[in-house]
Amino acid sequence: MNVGPDLNSETWEQQLKNMLPLLGHRNWIVVADSAYPAQASGGIKTIATSADHLEVLAKILRAIAECKHVRAKVYVDAELRHVTEEDAPGVTALRRELDCLLKDEKASEVGHEQIIVKLDQGSRLYQILILKTTLTIPYTSVFMELDCGYWSDAAEKRLRHSLAKVDSAT
Repeated sequence: MNVGPDLNSETWEQQLKNMLPLLGHRNWIVVADSAYPAQASGGIKTIATSADHLEVLAKILRAIAECKHVRAKVYVDAELRHVTEEDAPGVTALRRELDCLLKDEKASEVGHEQIIVKLDQGSRLYQILILKTTLTIPYTSVFMELDCGYWSDAAEKRLRHSLAKVDSAT
């Protein structure tokens, strides 16, 4: 586990730029709020950005969109829809801004613990990059499971169907 910041290291933007070409299908990028834990798995790299949550998310979404080799399946915590303004001042405005940023991403709402389990399982074989922000509103992390950018889900389904036909014929 690597936890930033390292005063002799690159900025989080430079680290993302250097890592993104190495990441691919089954890797994850997470934009996390400030209370997100430093996970212990060796497959997880955590960087403290000291930056605004929405700014970090926007930059990452833009960087992924510019890549030909990956696309992101986006997940948000299902709990966020139920966090109240009374318990977390500013959550309503943040939800609106997140919805705007994610409008083209078809984000799936999944329970926080379910996503953490997916990350834990994924980190056993694949790299997970977590970028912690300065945000202090709970359940606002955005999880991006990378997939192949030049191969669609429909193409994969057709391939698997074709392979199943071959297997059943032999």
